[in-house]
Amino acid sequence: MFSGISALSLDAKGRMTLPTRYRDALYRASEGQVALLESNDGCLLLMPFNQWSRRVERLTQASGLTSASEDADQDMDWDDDTGQERRRFWLGLSDTPELDSAGRILINPVLREGAGISREVMLLGVGSHFELWDPERLSRHKEQVRARKFRGGRD
Repeated sequence: MFSGISALSLDAKGRMTLPTRYRDALYRASEGQVALLESNDGCLLLMPFNQWSRRVERLTQASGLTSASEDADQDMDWDDDTGQERRRFWLGLSDTPELDSAGRILINPVLREGAGISREVMLLGVGSHFELWDPERLSRHKEQVRARKFRGGRD
C-alpha cells in the first residue's frame, strides 16, 4: 500500500525519479512495468502494469472490444457515455512506460499536458496506486474538496 506525499521535479527529458521509499515495492508489484493514465480529476494515475491491465481487460470484455467478430462495433452501445469515457481514460489516455534501473519513469508529454504538469509534480500515494498532480492544481482541488466538506454536500 502506498501512502504519503512527495514533491518532485521532472528532469529535462520529462522523467520523474520515484522516491526510494516507494521504488522497491512498486518494482516488485510491477516487475518494472507501470501504467500512467489521465484521471477525470485532473491528475495522472500511476500504477503497476498488471493492475491497469486487469482493469482494461474488464472494460474491454464488458464493452465487447475483445470480440473477434467483425460486427463487434455494431453490438457496442456507442452512446453509453459512462462506458465510453472509462474506455477513453483507461485505454486512450494512457501509457505504459518502464521503471528504469535508476527508478525513473518517463511521463508522456501528452499526459503531462492533460494534467497541467510542467516541471514540478506532487506524488501522492493513495493505496494501490499513486496520483501525480501539478502543485497548483492539487491546491485548487483540495480547496474545492474542503469547500464541499464544509458545505456538507457534493458538487
